[in-house]
Amino acid sequence: MCPQFDSARYHKKPPSMEVFFIYLNKNLTMKKILLFILTIFLISCETAVVEKVETNGEPEGPHTSAEWKIWAYSTAAPSFIAAECTVVDTDGTVLREGTNGWTAMSGNPNGAPSDPENGWKDPHEAMPMVGDAASFAWLQAFMAGEVPDVEVDGWAWMLHGDIGEDNRMYLVTDEEGIAKAKADGQWIESGAHLMLFPADPSTLDGQTTDFNSGAPYVMYAGTKYAHLMIPVEGYYDYQDPVK
Repeated sequence: MCPQFDSARYHKKPPSMEVFFIYLNKNLTMKKILLFILTIFLISCETAVVEKVETNGEPEGPHTSAEWKIWAYSTAAPSFIAAECTVVDTDGTVLREGTNGWTAMSGNPNGAPSDPENGWKDPHEAMPMVGDAASFAWLQAFMAGEVPDVEVDGWAWMLHGDIGEDNRMYLVTDEEGIAKAKADGQWIESGAHLMLFPADPSTLDGQTTDFNSGAPYVMYAGTKYAHLMIPVEGYYDYQDPVK
């Protein structure tokens, strides 16, 4: 006699469509929640990055503070030099002792901010430079009106640029001289650059004096203060090149 076949033991009742949709709805809801959380996280990260770029590490507070000046002057060089350089104020006060042989200070030929009470408007107005020992020996001779006498080439960074120079002649700061330089197409308000102060100026012979090409060029060519300007990214932030 064959055993009786019990179909209930071998066939489970399939889930109803209602159960299926409840399951699907729960899973979709969970996915939506996870996507929402992920979106908020990504937006937060993006905002943090934007804020970091915009502030660029600039400290809060007055531009007359030692903290602001240290930041403004030292960041004229790449961070790996800026972090350990000595920082000197316009009156000779050492704001921070350094350890790497580089020195940062304002290079504005006026010697003081246009608004002394509030300090430099921004690092560009301060015209900070970060140079090695040879560059400061060269510049000391320049300020004294003497012929630079250095044994090795000097190097100096000016990543905040300068407020403008006559490319032909040094210390042109009067309105008439500036107007003439502009009319002659020889006025250049530089953005970020590196400078080479040569021990032997003749090594610059044959180099271009054209500051519009983007290539390294000679400033004050034919004078005892000829030096090489090396544009880097951002050089034309303040003045468009003439093509």
